[in-house]
Amino acid sequence: MGTVTAQAPQGGGDAEPGEFGDVRERRREQRGWYFYDWANSVFSTSVLTVFLGPYLTEVTKAAADADGYVHPLGIPVRAGSFFPYAVSASVLLSVLVMPLAAAFADRTGRKKPLLGAAAYLGAGATTGMYFLDGDRYLLGGVLLVVANVSFAVSVVLYHAFLPQIAPPEERDAVSSRGWAFGYGSGALVLVANLGLFLGHDALGVAESVAVRICLASAGLWWAVFTVVPLLRLRERPVAARREAGRASFGQGFRQLAGTLRQLRRYPLTLLFLLAYLLYNDGIQTVITQASVYGSEGLGLDQTTLIGAILLVQVLAVAGALLLGRIAARYGAKRAILGSLVAWTVTVAAGYFLPRGEPVWFYALAVGIGLVLGGSQALSRSLFSHLVPAGKEAEYFALYEISDRGTSWLGPLVFGLAFQLTGDYRYAILSLVVFFALGFVLLARVPVRRAAAAVGNVAPGRI
Repeated sequence: MGTVTAQAPQGGGDAEPGEFGDVRERRREQRGWYFYDWANSVFSTSVLTVFLGPYLTEVTKAAADADGYVHPLGIPVRAGSFFPYAVSASVLLSVLVMPLAAAFADRTGRKKPLLGAAAYLGAGATTGMYFLDGDRYLLGGVLLVVANVSFAVSVVLYHAFLPQIAPPEERDAVSSRGWAFGYGSGALVLVANLGLFLGHDALGVAESVAVRICLASAGLWWAVFTVVPLLRLRERPVAARREAGRASFGQGFRQLAGTLRQLRRYPLTLLFLLAYLLYNDGIQTVITQASVYGSEGLGLDQTTLIGAILLVQVLAVAGALLLGRIAARYGAKRAILGSLVAWTVTVAAGYFLPRGEPVWFYALAVGIGLVLGGSQALSRSLFSHLVPAGKEAEYFALYEISDRGTSWLGPLVFGLAFQLTGDYRYAILSLVVFFALGFVLLARVPVRRAAAAVGNVAPGRI
């Protein structure tokens, strides 16, 4: 098990051996940690990936003028571009909020209260989507921004627990199980959503009402299961920073500035972050825009889209565990590079899908599902080795800027490609560059040397 070297002035991202507790205590805490993936994954799946994009686009079309444009704040926006632009706006705000919340958490050692506050604010905004109907596209945009920013902040704090609850040799497996747990939750809720959506006529419920119930239920699910990690995770305040009584978000700004200055001393960690920002922008844009591409670009109905996303969820469970096993044999970096090759081929194939043919969209879903969970889980565990001790939340805030459903560059490129061409095929094809450039940069990162540079001892295979 890797430990912090005594000579490393900043410490290492790996906790001291005693901090992990005995095996039984550690496993109990890890299982509690998995439950936050179980809680919040339904937001990523049911809300961002399946229902909100097509539904908000229809609501926006209802509010559009004769030329197909809406005018939020007086800015002309094509109705089909409003949703990806709203995602981009939520990420730009996240870029400001996440590092400040993370710096505050690291300074005070109070990750759990902040995790709970962010989770319940996001869950409340998601539940409020039940009231999104008619032409209330601005309400939908505001709720999306609040929920997505809250989601991002909570996941930063959730990630920051990983180096504290798992020794280095366990991290790939623990991270992979967490992702698998989340995708299992997403699949379970999506089955229930599919039953409601398909049976809405028999239940005497309008289709729009069924969609709004699915959106709101994701918020309730998120709220209920967040209780488990809040009960099981324990705080590990850093002794030198136990200044909770005097801490403020103003100090958070100064702490963030110090972290950014420190990051320049770790160029290999910075290079990994640049690689991750690129390829994960591609992943997140596929997640948030796939249903829009399927409905608007390929003319597929909502039932087909839900079925495809459900297939992705089920296969992502197996894919996360499979890539975890591959990482145990060949190392996390090689496993991620292999997944990026698969992503490039899969997304490029999306350009050629015939319109109105569900079977080919399902084939695309198979390719996505097999690499989705594993590439994300291993990226998280690999990065955990490149983080100095006591800075977990702050560094994971930088990491999370381009993580699940909060990428800004990919949705912006996707939206601009559609606005300029009016063709979703060019929008999906534009994402290939993110995977290709991410592969090139990640291949140049010597991860074992990068871990040593921050004072960590890497596991046998990395």
